[in-house]
Amino acid sequence: MTIQEKFDLSNRVAIVTGGVGLLGKEFCRTLAEAGAAVAVVDLNADAAKKVADDLTRDGFRAIGIATDITQPESVDAMIASVLAAFGRLDVLVNSAALDPKFDPDAAARGIAPGAFEDYPLEQWNAALNVNLTGMFLVTQACVKQMVAQGKKGSVVNICSTYGLNGPDQRIYIKDGKRVAFKPVYYTVTKAGVMGFTKYLAAYYAGTEIRVNALTPGGVFNNHEEYFVTNYSAKTILGRMAKKDEMNGALLFLASDASSYMTGNNVVVDGGWTAW
Repeated sequence: MTIQEKFDLSNRVAIVTGGVGLLGKEFCRTLAEAGAAVAVVDLNADAAKKVADDLTRDGFRAIGIATDITQPESVDAMIASVLAAFGRLDVLVNSAALDPKFDPDAAARGIAPGAFEDYPLEQWNAALNVNLTGMFLVTQACVKQMVAQGKKGSVVNICSTYGLNGPDQRIYIKDGKRVAFKPVYYTVTKAGVMGFTKYLAAYYAGTEIRVNALTPGGVFNNHEEYFVTNYSAKTILGRMAKKDEMNGALLFLASDASSYMTGNNVVVDGGWTAW
């Protein structure tokens, strides 16, 4: 098999959850360009359809499916739609996750958003529900089909450097004043993603169902200048990632190029975790 053939996803079908997100859209296009038919899965129905329509307009095979990954019935309906459209399932990219957002209520009370001492239980529970339970439900439904097809497939779980190390909260200081904390749920759920990855890889020993993680570092998304400066100083390469710089690793894990890899993690973080 040539190196081009190892990366080729022709005649394969991929699901990307969180498919309209900053990285999710990149992953959908990457898989499509490699030859896969892609299901763009997201809670936002209109956005999922738009991403899929853009891919279709460019000559790729894609459908957008509105899905609440925390609800088993919604997940099952999504799988049925994928099979009705494309007939099989080969790749799952678990990219959907709650990301911390600025909390104006905390700021109004004089509390730095994300502070552990005052972190709301409902936000903790919501994050666990999406970032872990949602991943569990989608993966469970997908691997049933992979088993039925001959026990072969690739699952890629999107982790974070904050799931490998505790966040350096100093990067959320602006002009000497704390403006936020990275909240507790993010590290806890992303660490859980790694545990989930290793568990599933071991569980499917003796099959060709491979389960790996991709761990991105910080990706620039119109962040404030203070944050970019603070974050970049923590990386060996001295900058944040561009949104397309995870695509090569994603395609590697999704394709036969990584056929001897399971239960492991590819870190693309500009050297953040190396020193």
